[in-house]
Amino acid sequence: MFKTQYPQPFSLLEAISLDVAVITEEIARLQDSLRRLRETQDILTEHLREENDVDISKAVEENIVTIASQEERVEMLKVALKEKGVVYNPHYDLPTSKPPATAAPARPVGNGLDDDDPLEENDNGLHL
Repeated sequence: MFKTQYPQPFSLLEAISLDVAVITEEIARLQDSLRRLRETQDILTEHLREENDVDISKAVEENIVTIASQEERVEMLKVALKEKGVVYNPHYDLPTSKPPATAAPARPVGNGLDDDDPLEENDNGLHL
C-alpha cells in the first residue's frame, strides 16, 4: 500500500474513488504547479547567492517541502490510476526542466511570392 511522508488532502482510497479524468487533470495541474515552483525556487536560490535574506531563505525551505509533497501526491494519483486498471503514460507528463531555447529563423518566412512579380489580375482564377 502507498505510504505518504507528507500530509495530503486525500487518501489513496479517496483518489481511487475519483473519476479517471479527474485524476489525470489533477496530475496535470500538479505538474504545472511543480514546474512553476521549481522556476520560483531557481530565482529565489539565485537571489540568496547574491544576498542573504532570512525571508527568502525561509521561502526556499518551505518550497522544498511543498515540492516534495506535490511530487508525492502525483505519485499517489498515478498509483490510483494503476489500481483502477489504467496504465499511466509518462509521455503526457510535463517536462520537469526548461525546454531548450530554439533559434529564430535565419530570415523571415514569406508567402513564397517574389515581391518583384506582380500578381496577374484577370478573371481566370488564381495565379499560383
